[in-house]
Amino acid sequence: MSAPTTTAIVTGASRGFGRAIAAALVAAGTHVIGVARDQRELDDVRAELGDAFTPVVGDATDETLAEQLIGEHRPTLLVLNAGATPPMGPVHEHTWDTFSRNWQVDTKHAFTWIGQALRTPLAPGSVVVAMSSGAALGGSPLSGGYASAKAAIRYLRNYAADESARAGLGIRFVTLLPQLSPTGLGAIGVEGYAAREGISVDAFVQRLAPVLTPELVGKAVLEVAADPDSAAEYQVGGTGLRTLP
Repeated sequence: MSAPTTTAIVTGASRGFGRAIAAALVAAGTHVIGVARDQRELDDVRAELGDAFTPVVGDATDETLAEQLIGEHRPTLLVLNAGATPPMGPVHEHTWDTFSRNWQVDTKHAFTWIGQALRTPLAPGSVVVAMSSGAALGGSPLSGGYASAKAAIRYLRNYAADESARAGLGIRFVTLLPQLSPTGLGAIGVEGYAAREGISVDAFVQRLAPVLTPELVGKAVLEVAADPDSAAEYQVGGTGLRTLP
């Protein structure tokens, strides 16, 4: 196998969508710097993907870490995938701490890395892919502030794209909004909403068909990263990408 010719940083790379994104990028010849909190899980990814995957244990919301990794590795692709598992329950059962958890992780980490991408800045032609959620469009009444935290990521992408254009930086910013999936973090949501409706998990999953898989998310990231004329935002489902107006 030839040596990777480009470098990407993927946050939340140890499992779920992030792991699949890292695998897709490595398979395409990219050197991936994978950031996550869990050393063991990152070591598992390294064992699977080999030397083209460099694990970094750290908090993706850490501004110093973002500055250090972007400065050291000069990536041409950032995939901002890290996020907290939302506590499940109706709004009146949340505390402010549980309601705001995804603001403190998902949104904060996107804010941190997007800001650093502009300040460094990344090289012209670089791409920042920010992972939002289909919940940003339709809401998510059992997951506290999750939907609003993911909606804020859409605004951050828009603001950053404007600043890149104003400064002539040539950095492309794209948001992906995956639909609910019964794998990884999404499995918790599927179980919660199935119980809320009084139906089985299998019956609920049938409504989601065709089901979005982590591998399809990895493919979607490859597609938008490689397309210099990509749209600003896409929904990602079991049938692939759909441009948002």
